[in-house]
Amino acid sequence: MNERIDPSRSLLALAAAQAGVVSRVQAAAHGFGDESLARVVRDGRWRRLGSGLYYCESGPEPWAALAWGGVLLGGEHAVLGAEAAAHLHGLQDHPPEVITVLVPHGTRRAPRGSWQFVQTRACVRRPPRGAPPRLDVEDVVLDLCDHPDRERVIALTARAVQRRRTTPQRLAARLAERPRHSQRRLIHGVLADVVEGVQSPLEHRYLTDVERAHGLPGGRRQHRSQGSVRDVLYDEYATVVELDGRVGHDDEGWFKDMRRDNRSTRAGETTLRYGWVDVVERPCLVAAEVAVVLRRRGWTGVAELCPACARTVE
Repeated sequence: MNERIDPSRSLLALAAAQAGVVSRVQAAAHGFGDESLARVVRDGRWRRLGSGLYYCESGPEPWAALAWGGVLLGGEHAVLGAEAAAHLHGLQDHPPEVITVLVPHGTRRAPRGSWQFVQTRACVRRPPRGAPPRLDVEDVVLDLCDHPDRERVIALTARAVQRRRTTPQRLAARLAERPRHSQRRLIHGVLADVVEGVQSPLEHRYLTDVERAHGLPGGRRQHRSQGSVRDVLYDEYATVVELDGRVGHDDEGWFKDMRRDNRSTRAGETTLRYGWVDVVERPCLVAAEVAVVLRRRGWTGVAELCPACARTVE
């Protein structure tokens, strides 16, 4: 009768460090062979996640276990990329259903379960970061921004800097290594605007399509005063522009906005509030309205016509 072998402390410690997941190869290296693996699976103590992959705890496996499983299936030099890496870097709040695993060029892995495998040279170009290993944040941002969706590029680039996962300088330096990036100009523009205080795609649209496109004076972004933050403050003309990209307002948010507007009014400021539809679909009309208020408050300039103004008039 074969001696019953239980997993060693070192194997259990390895599993704990990998969100409860070990591979068949790792188990064998710790003296826990195929018969022992079959027994703990049969007893319900461990569960098979995939071919040669085991979850060593009871209950449903967390997303982190699947992330580790993908890396172990990918083999040497495999790292997480795309949305999976973005989630681990704190750039994406919710984990993706499909986990992208980057494997060295020439390594073939068929997609299975929650995992897709992408061949690339990027996973061996630089040392991986974190546990489970993933692309560094600059490469993740630039990979996901190589996409035609302008708002996605703006949001992701701004978020990476605002959440302090990287800096405009580091992103710009990494972008310089990719001369053929499809969104090169837009990313450079967003990085410059983020330095000015732009924090969202809506704020970027207001800056580029309303303020700059029509020659309005430059406002101060994210100005803190009297316990609140104003999106755009034209302090010389006592005018505030608040930008709200929310589809709907809850009661708490509505009262918060109202209290902020009332504080501005008591301070002698005029507050204009615009949403996504206003700024994106009617930027020329928004610019005209802001210009009227600014001129009443002492601005001596004149709003300029942009190429879209003629279409708006028509």
